[in-house]
Amino acid sequence: MSVKKIGVLTSGGDAPGMNAAIRSVVRAALKNDMQVLGVRDGYTGLIKGDLVDMGIRSVSDIIQRGGTYLYTARCPEFREWEGVLKAKAVCEKVGMDGLVVIGGDGSFRGAADLSKAGIPCVGIPGTIDNDIACTDYTIGYDTAMNTTIEMVDKLRDTAQSHDRCSVVEVMGRRAGYIALNAGIACGATYIVVPEIGLDMDAMLNKIKAAKALGKRYFIIMVAEGIGHVDEIAERIEKETGIESRSTVLGHVQRGGSPTVTDRVVASQMGFHAVELLKQGIGNRVVAQKAGKIVDFDIQEALSMKKDFPMDLYNIANDISF
Repeated sequence: MSVKKIGVLTSGGDAPGMNAAIRSVVRAALKNDMQVLGVRDGYTGLIKGDLVDMGIRSVSDIIQRGGTYLYTARCPEFREWEGVLKAKAVCEKVGMDGLVVIGGDGSFRGAADLSKAGIPCVGIPGTIDNDIACTDYTIGYDTAMNTTIEMVDKLRDTAQSHDRCSVVEVMGRRAGYIALNAGIACGATYIVVPEIGLDMDAMLNKIKAAKALGKRYFIIMVAEGIGHVDEIAERIEKETGIESRSTVLGHVQRGGSPTVTDRVVASQMGFHAVELLKQGIGNRVVAQKAGKIVDFDIQEALSMKKDFPMDLYNIANDISF
Protein backbone atom coordinates (compact mmCIF):
# COMPACT_ATOMS: atom_id res chain seq x y z
CA MET A 1 0.00 0.00 0.00
CA SER A 2 1.38 3.39 -1.01
CA VAL A 3 0.54 5.90 1.72
CA LYS A 4 0.44 9.44 0.38
CA LYS A 5 -1.80 11.29 2.82
CA ILE A 6 -2.54 10.82 6.52
CA GLY A 7 -4.54 12.67 9.13
CA VAL A 8 -3.91 13.45 12.79
CA LEU A 9 -6.42 14.32 15.51
CA THR A 10 -6.65 14.67 19.27
CA SER A 11 -9.63 13.26 21.12
CA GLY A 12 -11.03 13.19 24.64
CA GLY A 13 -9.43 15.19 27.45
CA ASP A 14 -6.47 17.37 26.56
CA ALA A 15 -3.04 16.54 27.96
CA PRO A 16 0.27 18.43 27.96
CA GLY A 17 2.48 16.97 25.24
CA MET A 18 -0.28 16.44 22.69
CA ASN A 19 1.17 19.28 20.64
CA ALA A 20 4.59 17.66 20.71
CA ALA A 21 2.99 14.48 19.35
CA ILE A 22 1.17 16.42 16.61
CA ARG A 23 4.44 18.12 15.65
CA SER A 24 6.26 14.79 15.49
CA VAL A 25 3.56 13.18 13.34
CA VAL A 26 3.55 16.08 10.90
CA ARG A 27 7.33 16.37 10.61
CA ALA A 28 7.87 12.59 10.32
CA ALA A 29 5.17 12.28 7.66
CA LEU A 30 6.47 15.17 5.60
CA LYS A 31 9.97 13.69 5.81
CA ASN A 32 8.47 10.58 4.18
CA ASP A 33 6.82 12.63 1.42
CA MET A 34 3.34 12.22 2.85
CA GLN A 35 0.76 14.98 2.99
CA VAL A 36 -0.75 15.61 6.43
CA LEU A 37 -4.24 16.81 7.26
CA GLY A 38 -4.94 18.12 10.74
CA VAL A 39 -8.43 17.26 11.98
CA ARG A 40 -9.94 19.89 14.25
CA ASP A 41 -12.14 18.89 17.21
CA GLY A 42 -11.42 15.16 17.15
CA TYR A 43 -13.91 12.73 15.63
CA THR A 44 -16.53 15.49 15.50
CA GLY A 45 -14.32 17.43 13.13
CA LEU A 46 -13.59 14.31 11.11
CA ILE A 47 -17.29 13.68 10.53
CA LYS A 48 -17.79 17.33 9.58
CA GLY A 49 -14.72 17.40 7.36
CA ASP A 50 -13.05 20.16 9.40
CA LEU A 51 -9.57 19.56 8.01
CA VAL A 52 -6.51 21.73 7.49
CA ASP A 53 -3.31 21.11 5.54
CA MET A 54 -0.32 20.81 7.86
CA GLY A 55 3.08 21.98 6.70
CA ILE A 56 6.52 22.23 8.25
CA ARG A 57 5.87 25.70 9.64
CA SER A 58 2.33 24.95 10.80
CA VAL A 59 3.75 23.05 13.77
CA SER A 60 6.54 25.48 14.60
CA ASP A 61 6.42 26.91 18.10
CA ILE A 62 3.87 24.44 19.48
CA ILE A 63 6.08 21.85 21.19
CA GLN A 64 6.17 23.92 24.39
CA ARG A 65 2.44 24.65 24.52
CA GLY A 66 -0.11 22.90 26.68
CA GLY A 67 -3.53 21.88 25.40
CA THR A 68 -3.93 20.83 21.79
CA TYR A 69 -3.33 22.90 18.69
CA LEU A 70 -5.99 20.89 16.86
CA TYR A 71 -8.60 21.23 19.64
CA THR A 72 -10.49 18.28 21.04
CA ALA A 73 -14.07 17.23 21.63
CA ARG A 74 -16.05 14.21 22.68
CA CYS A 75 -18.20 12.77 19.91
CA PRO A 76 -21.25 10.67 20.91
CA GLU A 77 -22.13 10.29 17.20
CA PHE A 78 -18.91 8.36 16.59
CA ARG A 79 -20.02 5.66 19.04
CA GLU A 80 -22.57 4.56 16.46
CA TRP A 81 -21.57 2.71 13.30
CA GLU A 82 -23.37 5.31 11.19
CA GLY A 83 -21.02 7.97 12.57
CA VAL A 84 -17.99 5.80 11.78
CA LEU A 85 -19.16 5.40 8.19
CA LYS A 86 -19.61 9.17 7.87
CA ALA A 87 -16.01 9.64 8.99
CA LYS A 88 -14.86 6.95 6.57
CA ALA A 89 -16.61 8.74 3.72
CA VAL A 90 -14.78 11.97 4.56
CA CYS A 91 -11.44 10.13 4.65
CA GLU A 92 -12.11 8.57 1.26
CA LYS A 93 -13.30 11.86 -0.22
CA VAL A 94 -10.05 13.65 0.67
CA GLY A 95 -7.83 10.64 -0.04
CA MET A 96 -6.73 10.03 3.54
CA ASP A 97 -4.83 6.73 3.66
CA GLY A 98 -4.48 6.55 7.44
CA LEU A 99 -5.08 8.42 10.69
CA VAL A 100 -3.16 9.04 13.91
CA VAL A 101 -5.42 9.35 16.94
CA ILE A 102 -3.99 10.91 20.10
CA GLY A 103 -6.13 10.25 23.18
CA GLY A 104 -7.28 7.64 25.65
CA ASP A 105 -9.17 4.35 25.67
CA GLY A 106 -12.38 5.87 24.30
CA SER A 107 -10.45 7.40 21.44
CA PHE A 108 -8.83 4.04 20.70
CA ARG A 109 -12.21 2.33 20.50
CA GLY A 110 -13.12 4.85 17.82
CA ALA A 111 -9.82 4.18 16.06
CA ALA A 112 -10.53 0.44 16.15
CA ASP A 113 -13.95 1.00 14.59
CA LEU A 114 -12.54 3.21 11.85
CA SER A 115 -9.80 0.67 11.17
CA LYS A 116 -12.49 -2.01 10.86
CA ALA A 117 -14.29 0.23 8.37
CA GLY A 118 -11.16 0.31 6.22
CA ILE A 119 -9.18 3.38 7.32
CA PRO A 120 -5.94 2.30 9.04
CA CYS A 121 -5.61 4.05 12.42
CA VAL A 122 -2.80 4.21 14.96
CA GLY A 123 -3.44 5.40 18.50
CA ILE A 124 -1.06 7.38 20.68
CA PRO A 125 -1.82 7.35 24.44
CA GLY A 126 -2.43 10.91 25.61
CA THR A 127 -4.02 11.27 29.04
CA ILE A 128 -2.79 12.73 32.31
CA ASP A 129 -4.17 9.80 34.33
CA ASN A 130 -1.62 7.23 33.04
CA ASP A 131 -4.45 4.70 33.09
CA ILE A 132 -3.99 3.00 29.70
CA ALA A 133 -3.06 -0.59 30.45
CA CYS A 134 -0.89 -1.39 27.42
CA THR A 135 1.66 1.33 28.15
CA ASP A 136 3.89 2.18 31.09
CA TYR A 137 3.49 5.87 30.32
CA THR A 138 0.92 8.19 28.78
CA ILE A 139 1.59 11.65 27.38
CA GLY A 140 0.76 14.37 29.90
CA TYR A 141 1.25 12.34 33.06
CA ASP A 142 4.59 13.81 34.14
CA THR A 143 3.46 17.39 33.55
CA ALA A 144 0.24 16.81 35.50
CA MET A 145 2.16 15.39 38.47
CA ASN A 146 4.59 18.31 38.47
CA THR A 147 1.70 20.78 38.33
CA THR A 148 0.05 18.93 41.21
CA ILE A 149 3.07 19.03 43.49
CA GLU A 150 3.61 22.72 42.71
CA MET A 151 0.03 23.49 43.78
CA VAL A 152 0.16 21.25 46.86
CA ASP A 153 3.48 22.75 47.96
CA LYS A 154 1.75 26.13 47.98
CA LEU A 155 -1.13 24.73 50.02
CA ARG A 156 1.41 23.22 52.39
CA ASP A 157 2.71 26.70 53.26
CA THR A 158 -0.71 27.73 54.55
CA ALA A 159 -1.37 24.39 56.25
CA GLN A 160 1.95 24.63 58.06
CA SER A 161 1.41 28.26 59.07
CA HIS A 162 -1.97 27.47 60.64
CA ASP A 163 -1.41 23.91 61.92
CA ARG A 164 -4.10 22.70 59.53
CA CYS A 165 -4.96 19.59 57.62
CA SER A 166 -5.30 20.17 53.88
CA VAL A 167 -7.42 17.58 52.05
CA VAL A 168 -6.57 17.83 48.36
CA GLU A 169 -8.50 16.26 45.50
CA VAL A 170 -6.43 15.53 42.41
CA MET A 171 -7.50 14.12 39.06
CA GLY A 172 -7.93 10.40 38.55
CA ARG A 173 -11.50 9.19 38.20
CA ARG A 174 -10.66 5.53 37.82
CA ALA A 175 -6.93 5.56 38.54
CA GLY A 176 -4.90 6.76 41.51
CA TYR A 177 -1.50 7.20 39.88
CA ILE A 178 -1.40 10.99 40.19
CA ALA A 179 -2.57 10.85 43.80
CA LEU A 180 -0.06 8.15 44.70
CA ASN A 181 3.04 9.61 43.10
CA ALA A 182 2.28 13.26 43.85
CA GLY A 183 1.29 12.24 47.37
CA ILE A 184 4.68 10.65 47.96
CA ALA A 185 6.45 13.63 46.40
CA CYS A 186 4.52 16.05 48.65
CA GLY A 187 4.97 14.03 51.82
CA ALA A 188 1.25 13.38 52.23
CA THR A 189 0.23 11.82 55.53
CA TYR A 190 -2.35 9.64 53.81
CA ILE A 191 -3.23 8.84 50.19
CA VAL A 192 -6.68 7.74 49.04
CA VAL A 193 -7.04 6.07 45.63
CA PRO A 194 -9.96 4.30 43.89
CA GLU A 195 -7.97 1.07 43.57
CA ILE A 196 -7.91 0.76 47.38
CA GLY A 197 -10.87 2.84 48.50
CA LEU A 198 -11.29 5.06 51.55
CA ASP A 199 -10.73 3.55 54.99
CA MET A 200 -11.76 6.47 57.19
CA ASP A 201 -10.68 4.82 60.44
CA ALA A 202 -7.24 3.97 59.08
CA MET A 203 -6.81 7.54 57.85
CA LEU A 204 -7.89 9.05 61.17
CA ASN A 205 -5.62 6.70 63.10
CA LYS A 206 -2.69 7.67 60.87
CA ILE A 207 -3.32 11.36 61.47
CA LYS A 208 -3.65 10.84 65.24
CA ALA A 209 -0.46 8.77 65.36
CA ALA A 210 1.46 11.40 63.41
CA LYS A 211 0.10 14.13 65.68
CA ALA A 212 1.23 12.17 68.74
CA LEU A 213 4.72 12.07 67.23
CA GLY A 214 4.78 15.87 67.00
CA LYS A 215 3.43 16.51 63.50
CA ARG A 216 1.50 19.79 63.41
CA TYR A 217 0.12 19.98 59.85
CA PHE A 218 -1.13 17.36 57.42
CA ILE A 219 -1.68 16.76 53.72
CA ILE A 220 -4.28 14.18 52.68
CA MET A 221 -4.21 13.35 48.96
CA VAL A 222 -7.49 12.10 47.48
CA ALA A 223 -8.05 10.90 43.91
CA GLU A 224 -11.04 12.31 42.06
CA GLY A 225 -12.61 8.86 41.86
CA ILE A 226 -13.05 8.93 45.65
CA GLY A 227 -14.13 12.56 45.94
CA HIS A 228 -16.14 13.86 48.93
CA VAL A 229 -13.18 15.94 50.11
CA ASP A 230 -15.46 18.39 51.93
CA GLU A 231 -16.95 15.54 53.96
CA ILE A 232 -13.53 14.03 54.59
CA ALA A 233 -12.20 17.37 55.88
CA GLU A 234 -15.22 17.80 58.15
CA ARG A 235 -14.78 14.32 59.58
CA ILE A 236 -11.07 14.87 60.22
CA GLU A 237 -11.72 18.12 62.05
CA LYS A 238 -14.52 16.55 64.12
CA GLU A 239 -12.55 13.44 65.09
CA THR A 240 -9.09 14.98 65.64
CA GLY A 241 -9.72 18.61 66.52
CA ILE A 242 -7.34 19.66 63.73
CA GLU A 243 -8.66 22.56 61.66
CA SER A 244 -9.16 21.10 58.18
CA ARG A 245 -9.74 22.56 54.72
CA SER A 246 -10.54 20.90 51.40
CA THR A 247 -9.22 21.92 47.99
CA VAL A 248 -10.13 20.58 44.55
CA LEU A 249 -7.27 21.27 42.14
CA GLY A 250 -9.42 20.52 39.09
CA HIS A 251 -8.46 21.25 35.51
CA VAL A 252 -5.35 23.26 36.39
CA GLN A 253 -3.67 19.83 36.29
CA ARG A 254 -4.41 19.46 32.57
CA GLY A 255 -2.72 22.68 31.55
CA GLY A 256 0.75 24.10 31.37
CA SER A 257 3.87 23.70 29.30
CA PRO A 258 4.83 20.00 29.01
CA THR A 259 7.91 18.70 30.77
CA VAL A 260 10.96 17.28 29.00
CA THR A 261 9.63 13.75 29.55
CA ASP A 262 6.30 14.52 27.90
CA ARG A 263 7.90 16.31 24.95
CA VAL A 264 10.39 13.52 24.29
CA VAL A 265 7.97 10.59 24.72
CA ALA A 266 5.37 12.36 22.58
CA SER A 267 7.95 12.89 19.86
CA GLN A 268 9.00 9.24 19.96
CA MET A 269 5.42 7.99 19.84
CA GLY A 270 4.43 10.32 17.02
CA PHE A 271 7.38 9.17 14.93
CA HIS A 272 6.55 5.50 15.58
CA ALA A 273 2.93 6.01 14.57
CA VAL A 274 3.98 7.41 11.20
CA GLU A 275 6.37 4.51 10.67
CA LEU A 276 3.45 2.11 11.11
CA LEU A 277 1.15 3.97 8.73
CA LYS A 278 3.96 4.26 6.18
CA GLN A 279 3.86 0.47 5.99
CA GLY A 280 0.07 0.46 5.69
CA ILE A 281 -0.28 -0.93 9.22
CA GLY A 282 -3.31 0.19 11.21
CA ASN A 283 -5.43 -0.91 14.15
CA ARG A 284 -2.43 -0.42 16.46
CA VAL A 285 -1.70 1.50 19.66
CA VAL A 286 1.76 2.90 20.29
CA ALA A 287 3.08 2.24 23.79
CA GLN A 288 6.14 2.55 25.99
CA LYS A 289 7.35 -0.64 27.64
CA ALA A 290 10.53 -0.82 29.73
CA GLY A 291 11.68 2.44 28.17
CA LYS A 292 11.16 1.25 24.58
CA ILE A 293 8.53 2.35 22.09
CA VAL A 294 6.41 -0.59 20.91
CA ASP A 295 2.90 -1.15 19.55
CA PHE A 296 -0.06 -3.44 20.15
CA ASP A 297 -3.23 -4.46 18.36
CA ILE A 298 -5.93 -2.04 19.53
CA GLN A 299 -8.30 -4.75 20.74
CA GLU A 300 -5.48 -6.46 22.61
CA ALA A 301 -4.52 -3.15 24.17
CA LEU A 302 -8.08 -2.42 25.26
CA SER A 303 -8.42 -5.84 26.87
CA MET A 304 -5.33 -5.42 29.06
CA LYS A 305 -5.53 -4.65 32.78
CA LYS A 306 -3.09 -2.39 34.57
CA ASP A 307 -1.92 -3.53 37.99
CA PHE A 308 -1.86 -0.89 40.70
CA PRO A 309 1.65 -0.55 42.23
CA MET A 310 0.89 -1.83 45.72
CA ASP A 311 4.58 -1.87 46.60
CA LEU A 312 4.72 1.90 46.03
CA TYR A 313 1.49 2.41 47.96
CA ASN A 314 2.93 0.47 50.89
CA ILE A 315 6.10 2.54 50.78
CA ALA A 316 3.97 5.68 50.91
CA ASN A 317 2.23 4.41 54.06
CA ASP A 318 5.46 3.37 55.73
CA ILE A 319 7.27 6.71 55.31
CA SER A 320 4.40 9.14 55.82
CA PHE A 321 4.55 9.84 59.56
